[in-house]
Amino acid sequence: MNPKLKNRKAKLSAKLPFVLVNMAITADGKIATANRAVSSFGSQRDKDHLLELRATADAVMSGAGTVNSGPITLGPGPAKYRRARVHRGLAEYNLRIITSGSGNVDPDAEIFQHKFSPIIVLTTGRAGDDKLKPLRELGAEVKVLGPREINFRKALRWLSEKWKVKRLLCEGGGELNDALFRAGLVDEVHLTICPKIFGGRTAPTMRRESGFRNYRRRRSLN
Repeated sequence: MNPKLKNRKAKLSAKLPFVLVNMAITADGKIATANRAVSSFGSQRDKDHLLELRATADAVMSGAGTVNSGPITLGPGPAKYRRARVHRGLAEYNLRIITSGSGNVDPDAEIFQHKFSPIIVLTTGRAGDDKLKPLRELGAEVKVLGPREINFRKALRWLSEKWKVKRLLCEGGGELNDALFRAGLVDEVHLTICPKIFGGRTAPTMRRESGFRNYRRRRSLN
């Protein structure tokens, strides 16, 4: 059987959410500069597309590095996108999910200043209570999903069962994307290629960390 079809059938039988990854990359394939500074370098059309995708998703997920970096709320945006959600039969505001194996989520991050929808933090046994207690006090639901690394297949099953998530939008960064690709959980990828060059051998790409060791293990996309 075609590996892609086999993986999709496995996801359907496990009732896992449909996972989309949306990223803006430079012409040389980077998502940030070598110093890992998160910056918005996409066009207005790219930002509109991001909100259009959020308007189709039950939940939006991002890594802690992205959320900690600036005024990010992971919300649905202006009223027209919220109306689009309601028209599709979704809640007006999407669930918001932050991932961090170490629990390094800044309690002072902008996202916690906006209470319009639940915030879920996915983490591991590496995160101490000193990091997780402040997040719980802010109202976030904290879910430990693995001793050292987040078990994303288990995470998606939990999101489906408890939160009724059917469609999940992932907005990076590279480490989160990498984990989802390695677990075979990505169904669809949206890429905006921006006319910029960042360069830098260590500048992150949309899939950081391990990568595939050879061509035969590559991940093909439709």
